[in-house]
Amino acid sequence: MMMKLSSCNVLTDNIQSLTQCSFWASPKFLPELNRRRNVSVLCSSASKRPDLSLSVSTTTNNGVTQTGSGPIGLADRLRLGSLTEDGLSYKENFIVRSYEVGINKTATVETIANLLQEVGCNHAQSVGFSTDGFATTPTMRKLHLIWVTARMHIEIYRYPAWSDVVEIETWCQAEGKIGTRRDFILKDYANGEVIGRATSKWVMMNMDTRRLERVTPQIADEYLIYCPKKLRLAFPEENNKSLRKIPKLEDPSQYSKLGLVPRRGDLDMNHHVNNVTYIGWLLESTPQELTETHELRSITLDYRRECQHDDIVDSLTNPEPINGAGTISQLRGTNGTPASTKNEDGSLQFLHLLRLSTDGSEINRGRTEWSRKPQRQ
Repeated sequence: MMMKLSSCNVLTDNIQSLTQCSFWASPKFLPELNRRRNVSVLCSSASKRPDLSLSVSTTTNNGVTQTGSGPIGLADRLRLGSLTEDGLSYKENFIVRSYEVGINKTATVETIANLLQEVGCNHAQSVGFSTDGFATTPTMRKLHLIWVTARMHIEIYRYPAWSDVVEIETWCQAEGKIGTRRDFILKDYANGEVIGRATSKWVMMNMDTRRLERVTPQIADEYLIYCPKKLRLAFPEENNKSLRKIPKLEDPSQYSKLGLVPRRGDLDMNHHVNNVTYIGWLLESTPQELTETHELRSITLDYRRECQHDDIVDSLTNPEPINGAGTISQLRGTNGTPASTKNEDGSLQFLHLLRLSTDGSEINRGRTEWSRKPQRQ
């Protein structure tokens, strides 16, 4: 990236003032200038504010050079994220805010999911994709196509606490002819420890017909140039939990929360319920005593259909038998917890179902795994 300043020192002054703080002075937090961009900074003498424009040049698989341009806003300059050196993945650092922690004084799984969504969108913006419609390509916008989540799997090995800094790296890859796969690795910025991983599958939907569409070669060519050339997976092992099929939970369920109604704030920019909202609904029907003794370690969601603002939703949960532990009716222990579903390490598994209250149509299938909280000294 080449940066030119014309009669204006505003941007330089801003960076110098930020580097006076030891937190910002770390080279890792300063913006990494990508070698494939050219940035021009111009300043009006009246406003004394820089007018930044961005020019991104990339070469497609067939050798055609594509160039796009657009303004660089304040958020782009202050965001703690950038493309990696090879330009095929994106890293961003986040500070855990006080309103993002829950009863355990650590970030909630909804917070983690929101950060994953944020870093994915910021990755797409960093390579010049649209800021609306969750990172749609030029051809997708012409055809009124958007990305929707088909599957999400998150594993948390250690939850970050309030004011912790989390580094998230993400990258995108083709997933057959029907969509894309986006993976994530979460690290504790302070020591580089991997504290979580996630993977997700996305498919295209037509905004007008609400039907799924196949990824055409033209659309694939627009985003594959920003993807790793070799397959790279957050969960590389063959028998990883992200691949496990989720069976349908049938009535009667042992635990339920009925009549959940989407709030206006649950709707995203594509006018359907945000995929993170489903996580909260799914957890609403888990037994209360579970959260007192155990901590959520992994969650998998299969998205079956979109939910509209006027839908009414039921959340159902059952303990999942482990290694032939028995039928659902036999799974309650003497202390009110589903003891028969415990793994050798004391972890518990549950199956979940979100459905429409009106006709029972499936919205989402889920699986959660919970580990026992460590004993306090």
